[in-house]
Amino acid sequence: MLCFSLYLLLTLLFSCWIIPIRAYRKIKKNGFVGPTPSFPMGNIREIKNNSKNYVDDSSLGSSGISHDIHSIVFPYFARWQKCYGKLFIYWLGTEPFLYVAEPEFLRKMSSEVLGKNWGKPKVFKNDREPMFGLGLVMVEGDDWVRHRHVITPAFSPSNLKAMASLMVEPAKKMIDKWVTLIDSDKPEIDVEREITTMAGEIIASMSFGLSYQNGSRVFEKLRAMQITLFNSNRYVGVPFSKWMCPKKTLEAKRLGKEIDQLLLSIIDARKSCWDGSSPQKDLLGLLMDGSHVDGRAGKSLTTRELVDECKTFFFGGHETTALALTWTLLLLAMYPNWQNQLRDEVRQLIGDGEIDFAKLTDLKKMEWVMKEVLRLYSPAPNAQRQAREDIQVDDLVIPNGTNIWIDVVAMHHDPTIWGDDVNDFRPDRFKDDFLYGGCKHKMGFLPFGFGGRMCVGRNLTMMEYKVVLTLMLTRFSFSLSPSYRHSPSILLSLRPKYGLPLLVQPL
Repeated sequence: MLCFSLYLLLTLLFSCWIIPIRAYRKIKKNGFVGPTPSFPMGNIREIKNNSKNYVDDSSLGSSGISHDIHSIVFPYFARWQKCYGKLFIYWLGTEPFLYVAEPEFLRKMSSEVLGKNWGKPKVFKNDREPMFGLGLVMVEGDDWVRHRHVITPAFSPSNLKAMASLMVEPAKKMIDKWVTLIDSDKPEIDVEREITTMAGEIIASMSFGLSYQNGSRVFEKLRAMQITLFNSNRYVGVPFSKWMCPKKTLEAKRLGKEIDQLLLSIIDARKSCWDGSSPQKDLLGLLMDGSHVDGRAGKSLTTRELVDECKTFFFGGHETTALALTWTLLLLAMYPNWQNQLRDEVRQLIGDGEIDFAKLTDLKKMEWVMKEVLRLYSPAPNAQRQAREDIQVDDLVIPNGTNIWIDVVAMHHDPTIWGDDVNDFRPDRFKDDFLYGGCKHKMGFLPFGFGGRMCVGRNLTMMEYKVVLTLMLTRFSFSLSPSYRHSPSILLSLRPKYGLPLLVQPL
């Protein structure tokens, strides 16, 4: 008993103090600065205090809207930037994180590492395992290469065209509901809630060919898990932190198992009626076909891996598009001139009838608007990596195992690379520079990530965005509601904390 107690004490000492203090000294010796950690909490208390001290100005309503959001969503990073610059080390518990908001450093760092050699922070992989498992966003190394090899063909232009028609019915269903609400003298609609529901229907149909009733069960449980994992005062990175919040940990595991069972039943049912011939034209069918065609040992996806990819697509596939559309409607309501320009472009190129999907690529102004929205209100506000080997950048050495946090919001709002109008809504900045919007550095605009691990579904997101926005703009005009409270917040993604009530009028 004495030996066991001594073992526990030594484990606690090494995990909470000795190992992180050694790592802190090594990182400091390598030339990195940053806020002083207090182990075993690291800088978590300071992060929480900064977040508490931030004054929520949402009470100003629509009259107080500013697109300068970095200090709102990441007040602690904004404060540390003033002290340490755009490159520093901070600590989540005993886990070191290299904060990066410097595009040139990011370019040099990423040029030294192959896509498959980037890791994902293990602390996040363990924490988010119930939500993503070992899907594409979390897997790494040769497994990442294998997953990417199977998944990429599912997003080919021909497959995207086949999936486009699946987007129309849920969007029209939402539009019909809005007409009913307006006819009932209820023109104020929380479009964030409505669009999120619609996007869930679309991804259920595109991923599994599911009806809304069946798809909503997966969607509701994923949403509950998102709230459980990211809307609580947890202590990610602190040793034994799962025992500090046992209810949240057990709740996330329970939801994860329930989602797994739902998806397993869908996959098993599909396998039982599939004869290996032409696949069903949804993502699950295409992934099963990709695994079947390249079914050599070690090349195909197992049933467990299919489940994890389905969870990844279900969450990422609806969240990114729904939030991009939500923030777009806010900005179009604020800037009616651009709303009218997009509507005129749709009428000129698409018309008021059925959508010709081949013409969606001609909607250039709509694409300018989408890129400007993803710049100002990026649904993915950060990217994370983990060094799997020592990385040398100029005179600095990033030690193997160091986590890396890339602050996308900070770079998208940086006046040194975007100019003095960085916080203005100016879609026409993409007119003459379609890819980078006049940004002085190519790594300063990261709407879908960077390098080999760039989002594989970005073309699907762009197509769904254009289909749904086209249908909405041909039926309605949008203006701000006096009840709207502007308070962007982070719940893994960047979303409006109090929803997005707009006044919707039929044309």
